[in-house]
Order: sequence, then structure tokens, then C-alpha cells
Amino acid sequence: MADVDIDVDDILTRLLEVRGCRPGKTVALSEAEILGLCVTSREIFNSEPILLEVPAPIKICGDIHGQYYDLLRLFEYNGFPPEHNYLFLGDYVDRGKQSLETICLMLAYKIKYPDKFYLLRGNHECASI
Repeated sequence: MADVDIDVDDILTRLLEVRGCRPGKTVALSEAEILGLCVTSREIFNSEPILLEVPAPIKICGDIHGQYYDLLRLFEYNGFPPEHNYLFLGDYVDRGKQSLETICLMLAYKIKYPDKFYLLRGNHECASI
């Protein structure tokens, strides 16, 4: 696929602007930005080994299920990347109303901090979802 130029810092800023807002406030990202996050993060995932060796200490989290404000709260309580290393065990989308914001934030952090932010595929990260 062709090179996709995205401004990850701008995307992160917009995704984090809703902190402190009432849950449910959406974040406007363009289709090109979302595609850029997908293409760029895919390159990073494809460059990683199948067996990840993650640095300690690391915060281990799972089952976000599109609960964007819960994810933001998790970072507020435990520290935002790159302050801590994170390993997420999957199931980022589905159920919650803000699956798109959730996965975009995760992918943006993966692009910005590839050696401090790790994402595993859960059963909800499949072609049908």
C-alpha cells in the first residue's frame, strides 16, 4: 500500500481532548487519518516478532470493549504512555459505543511508542468486526 502521511501527535491531541468531558463525546477523525493509523500500525505489527519480549515493569490490561472513557480513566489513574509500559490483551472493540475512538487511540499510541505500548489480538479483532 502507498505511504500514508499522518500527524500522530495531532490525532493524539484530538483523541485526548475529551478528557474531563461527559462520557459519549465523540472525536472527529477523517477516513484518511483512520486509514493512516491502520496502515502505519500494520507495518509496525508486521515488523514485530511473533513472540513478544516486553520490558518490565509493565501494566497489563484487557477487555476494553469500546469503553473509551474507561480507557482514558485507566490512563489517568496509571499514567499515560510513555510514562509506563503497557500490554493490552485484546478485545478493544465491540459492545461499547466508542469502539472507533478506542482502537484509534490504541493504534496512535502504538505508532508513537512502539517499544512501550504492546497490543495483542483478542477474539474481537477479526475480519468480521
